Amino acid sequence: MTATFPGRTGLSGRTGDAIALADRFGTANYAPLPVVLSEGTGAWVTDVDGRRYLDALAGYSALNFGHRHPVLVEAAHRQLESLTLTARAFHNDRLPGFQQQLAELTGTEAVLPMNTGAEAVESAIKVARAWGYRVRGVRPGAARIVVAGGNFHGRTTTVVSFSDDPDARTDFGPFTPGFDRVPYGDAAALAAALTEDTVAVLLEPVQGEAGVIVPPEGYLAEVRRLTAERDVLLVCDEIQSGLGRAGATLCSDLSGVRADLYTLGKALGGGVLPVSAVVGRRDVLGVLRPGEHGSTFGGNPLAAAVGSAVCGLLGTGELQAAARDLGRRAGERLAGLPGLTAVRGAGLWFGVDVDPAVGTGREVCVELARRGVLAKETHGSTVRLSPPLVVTREEVDLLVDTLGATLEHLAP
Repeated sequence: MTATFPGRTGLSGRTGDAIALADRFGTANYAPLPVVLSEGTGAWVTDVDGRRYLDALAGYSALNFGHRHPVLVEAAHRQLESLTLTARAFHNDRLPGFQQQLAELTGTEAVLPMNTGAEAVESAIKVARAWGYRVRGVRPGAARIVVAGGNFHGRTTTVVSFSDDPDARTDFGPFTPGFDRVPYGDAAALAAALTEDTVAVLLEPVQGEAGVIVPPEGYLAEVRRLTAERDVLLVCDEIQSGLGRAGATLCSDLSGVRADLYTLGKALGGGVLPVSAVVGRRDVLGVLRPGEHGSTFGGNPLAAAVGSAVCGLLGTGELQAAARDLGRRAGERLAGLPGLTAVRGAGLWFGVDVDPAVGTGREVCVELARRGVLAKETHGSTVRLSPPLVVTREEVDLLVDTLGATLEHLAP
C-alpha cells in the first residue's frame, strides 16, 4: 500500500495524531516529511497506518546495512544480556576487540571511540591542535585548521563556527576562532591558506549535506601532497562517505589517499545506536593524556559489540562491491531521467538537482513519499538518494522508476 497523504495538513489516522503530538511537544529544528514510521526491515519501512515505503535515505548512511540487520540485532541482544556500560574508569571486555577490528578494517593504528559524528569531529580538532603544539611546536594558542566551503561536519558550536551555511550560523555566535575556509575542490586556494600555524586540513572526500558534491579528479591526492610537504595533518571526515557508502571501506581509498586521521560515525552503529570514532596514526592520537578527553558512553560494551559486528559485515568486501555495482547501474539510469539538471554520485550515493520548472527538492520528496519512496532534499533543489547497501537490483530500479514517474507527474 502506498501513501496518499496530501501534505502536512488534513492528515488522518494514527499519522495525523502522531504529528499533532509532535507539533505540540516537540521543537521545530527539523521539518520532516509527514510520515510517521513504526517498523523497518532491510530496505523497507512501514508507517503507523500500515503504508510501506522503500527507504532511499538510510538515515544519511547510518542505516547502510538496512533496518534491523539480523547480525547487528543479534549482537545487540546478546550484549544486552551481559553488560551495557561501565564508564571508561574501567576496562571492558568488548572494547579492545572492537578497536582492533576497526583499525584492521580501516588500515589504521589507533582508535578513539566516541558516540556521535559531531563528537568525533570535535575530538579530531582537539587532537590536531594538541599535536600541533606538542609535536610541531606551533606557538601556544596559534593553531589553525583549514576547512572547505560547503562543509558539513555537525552542528556543535565549534563546528558551525567554520560553516558557511546561514541556517547553521545565524544567531548562534560568538564563534570559535582558529579556522580558515577555502573553496572546496580548489587545491591552489588551499595551498595559499597553509601557514606555519596550520596544523590540519579537515575535508569531506565527498560533501554529503552539500548535495553529494564530488571534487575534481586528483584534488584529494593534491591535498595529501600539500599537507605532507608542509607537515600538516590531513583529517578526512568519512562519517557519511565511509564504511561502504561510496563503494570502498573509506571513500578516500578511491583516490589512493591515506589520511592521518579519519572521523567515522553513522554506519559504525549499524542503525542500532550511536557509535563514532577517530581512527588514524598512533603517534597523532597518542598526544592525548589521561584526563584530557573522554566520554561517559564512548566505547561502552554495547556500542563495541555492535561496532564489532559492523566490522564483520564490512570485512568481506561484499557490501562495498554491491555499492559500486548497484551505484553504477543507478547512476546510468538516473542520468537518463528528464527533469534533472545534474546527477552526482559516489558508489550508492547520489545528489540529483531538480529542474526548477519541475519543482523544488521538497516537492519532489513529498510526491516520492506519496508513491512509496522516502528521500530528503537539501539546499532547495537537490534530492539525496542513499538507499541501504543491502538493497537489491530490483529495488534500485523501483527507486529510479518512481523518481522518473514523479518528475513526469510534476513537470509543467
